[in-house]
Amino acid sequence: MNNNQSKDLSAGARGRLVGIACRAERLVPMEALQESCITIDRGLEGDHKGPKFPKRRVTVMAVEDWHAALAALSQNMEHPIELAWTERRANLLVQGIRLPRARGVILRVGNVELLVEAPLLPCGRMDQAHAGLRKVLHPNWRGGAACSVRQSGNVKIGDGVTIIHHPPEKTRELP
Repeated sequence: MNNNQSKDLSAGARGRLVGIACRAERLVPMEALQESCITIDRGLEGDHKGPKFPKRRVTVMAVEDWHAALAALSQNMEHPIELAWTERRANLLVQGIRLPRARGVILRVGNVELLVEAPLLPCGRMDQAHAGLRKVLHPNWRGGAACSVRQSGNVKIGDGVTIIHHPPEKTRELP
């Protein structure tokens, strides 16, 4: 399958919003919300990072990627590791849709449009939540995506999530 076919198949893919969270300042736990406002210049209402970082106004992660990370973390454990998704410190949690691994993707969440700017690289705080979490979140954009906001609006749990533009994904292969 060529890149154009791949692009056509994933554009229009549909999922739903299953989590919203923010934190008012650094180093405090995430607060789960049922609904919130997202604006072009501030990101998710009440989140301290949005106003400071234009290309990271809102962060998005897929629940399937979170579960894959926890499965990888639990691989050699007697019992599965269970952590709340808010430990990842992402703003939006989506389900039923594979988040594209490409810059320039446009997502619609409810009536909000987000532009994927970069993979959301996990920081050292992840290993404070659980040893090794940072490493299992890193591959294949598993930690989510950092987004700017193209269109402001309100979001609530249960809103649809649609990919409205999907440029080709680029992967590096070793010789």
